[in-house]
Amino acid sequence: MSRTEPLVRLTADDLRRLPPPALTPAGCACAALVCPGWESVSAPPGEPVLRHLGTLRDSADEEPTLTEVHEGGTRYASPTAPIAPGGFPFNRCEVWACRACGRGFLQYTEFGGYYVDHRLREVDPRWVR
Repeated sequence: MSRTEPLVRLTADDLRRLPPPALTPAGCACAALVCPGWESVSAPPGEPVLRHLGTLRDSADEEPTLTEVHEGGTRYASPTAPIAPGGFPFNRCEVWACRACGRGFLQYTEFGGYYVDHRLREVDPRWVR
């Protein structure tokens, strides 16, 4: 993504339209990205396997909420935790999709005091709220 491209803000409906992980064809370039819950990755995803679709960030929010959305006893890294675009960390995510099959991924970078942790979660439309 170049800096000159406008950011496209995506919605929960946009995420629901992405193909579910179960439809990823065997041998697809993205098949190695197994991340039903948040997984740390060595670097943010990107070209050439994935293409940038947009962001879940709301440019009107100067300081997005840190409130997480959970149901059914889930927690941050749970594979069945809701994907809630208005809640943390989704409200700070970029959205990517596999160029071949269209499977979606959320990318969030955690900036700690002395570390940077790139995290990836596949979009499963069943969990989008």
